Amino acid sequence: MGHFSMLTRRGLARGALGLGAASLSPSLAGAQATWPDRPLRLVIGYPPGGASDVFGRMIAGMMGPRLGQNVVVENRPGGGAVVASENVVRSPADGYSLLHVDNGILVYNPALYARLPYDPDKDLAGVGFIGRFPLFLVVRPDSPVQDLAGYVAASKARAPTYGSPAVASPHHLAMEMLKRRAGFDATHVPYRGGPAAMQDLLSGTVDSVVIDCASGTAFINDGKVRALAVLSEARSPTSPQVPTTRELRVANAVAYGWQGISVPAATPAPIVARLSAELTRAIASDEIQARFRTLGIERADYTPAEFAAFVQKENAEWRPLIRDLGIRLDS
Repeated sequence: MGHFSMLTRRGLARGALGLGAASLSPSLAGAQATWPDRPLRLVIGYPPGGASDVFGRMIAGMMGPRLGQNVVVENRPGGGAVVASENVVRSPADGYSLLHVDNGILVYNPALYARLPYDPDKDLAGVGFIGRFPLFLVVRPDSPVQDLAGYVAASKARAPTYGSPAVASPHHLAMEMLKRRAGFDATHVPYRGGPAAMQDLLSGTVDSVVIDCASGTAFINDGKVRALAVLSEARSPTSPQVPTTRELRVANAVAYGWQGISVPAATPAPIVARLSAELTRAIASDEIQARFRTLGIERADYTPAEFAAFVQKENAEWRPLIRDLGIRLDS
């Protein structure tokens, strides 16, 4: 996580410098004179209660007072967040409509759908990064499988089932990547959210689950599940007993869930800069940082440009893999 935390400090410094320079320009002065003069909205493409909703609402609650207007959260679930994404893309690019984004919205969907009613690469502009969520492969404590090698060995006799929060979620795609790179088979069982998958794991309905740190850390640390591996470069500080896939000699099996905020692409740069600065302040708050530490979420204060570069790198890795795996949502 060292490199990621270095990005945090560097990005924070750049973000502060960028805002300082922009605040001297007439364009920002003019924009700030009238913006925002009414409530903003943050659209979330998932139901209430999940990690996207929880962090979206926390951030909206902190950004509002600093902006002098409420940031109202709108949950618009449906179609892999396509419904929410299209709603924001079709909204005026005036800084009043924000979209909670993640791997699925910005990276996966163009490879999963033959046709989208928008192009996230061209129609959305990044404001900033919320955090990335390590992913764990877990089994029940009474499972005869003790480690990843045992899981792979057992799969030769019978392919285990694994649950994930949704079809084409980061969890699902991470496991399909791990299957390919570690050389085993397993059958996907999608759920409506991580908690439902974990409930079925504990009841014995599925053999294993890929779960993110936000939903899984408490289960792991309370001994309710056994974590076989974390798909990260380094061990999670909240679950340091769990080995990484790299340590287990599975090459290139690194994957995370992550979240950010975007706006319609033509939103004026001074407004994007102000939103980015307020997002950074919200993430840096004691309340959100305490939640991040408890759950093992990793932070990086990307500027809008750094966030765009991060997404491009993700696109280059994941879109070819999704197409290669043949996973489609509209075929």
